[in-house]
Amino acid sequence: METTSITLVSAQNALGESPFWHARRKSIFWVDIEAGLLQEVMLSTKKVIQWDLGRRVSLIIEGKEDELILGTQGGLMSFSLNSQLTTLLLPLEGNLADRRCNDGHCDSKGRLFVGVMDAHCADGCGSLYRVDGNLRVTKILSQLTIPNGLVWSADYTKMYFIDTLTRIVKCFDYNIAEGTIVNGQAAITVPEEMGLPDGMTIDEEGMLWIALYGGAAVSRWNPETGQLLKIINIPALHVTNCCFAGENLDQLIVTTASENLSADQLERYPQSGNLFFIKNPGVKGIKPFAFKREPY
Repeated sequence: METTSITLVSAQNALGESPFWHARRKSIFWVDIEAGLLQEVMLSTKKVIQWDLGRRVSLIIEGKEDELILGTQGGLMSFSLNSQLTTLLLPLEGNLADRRCNDGHCDSKGRLFVGVMDAHCADGCGSLYRVDGNLRVTKILSQLTIPNGLVWSADYTKMYFIDTLTRIVKCFDYNIAEGTIVNGQAAITVPEEMGLPDGMTIDEEGMLWIALYGGAAVSRWNPETGQLLKIINIPALHVTNCCFAGENLDQLIVTTASENLSADQLERYPQSGNLFFIKNPGVKGIKPFAFKREPY
């Protein structure tokens, strides 16, 4: 069966990112980083809701009950889906005007790993932090540029991580008891002609799904061998991230960007910035963990 993508929302985002399946609401959340928008689409009605947060927002993580944890410019914020109010939980390099959160995920203990980067992608200004449930912050990696896709193997012995401009997915040995990493080795190298590796998710077979910024595609790779297994073309040049969705986690949602495109590129890819839906990726995903903030 051919795997194809369709436009779910004609969002025309400047920098669509961080797709997140909310199982209880049966909806998809995602952001437009540069516009400072949190967005939601109900899968049953295709109704779209937007919240203007007034600052760059890059990351959506599930919190407790009807709470979302957001990575923003300035730090982590709590967003209540009931009151629709935001509360600053934790500043992350908030004293530096050009720093913002980027991608991240929670491990099975509910600890949040989140990247912070320069808003203009200045070289070596990025870091990866671990935020524990008591909001204690530990720097895990430094001297990064665009800290991006981050997932764990099913047994939590490996952590996969992308610093986009290196074109490399690194594999680290992961200590789930301590939340620490060692022995970073290159697992996948994305060829230049395929674009830049951006956001990433993992399926139930342990294969990595990597969005290709500048590559107009989502790609599936074997991290044990570094082999490219599958390409799904997307009618947008800058593909930024993907997540599994649906009650069985057997669908794929893909975010894209319209930024940094010439007039010719926009003419060729007029759907850039839209939110895409892939009905038959051929494999199921793994449910992400929520942030376990104390008291929870």
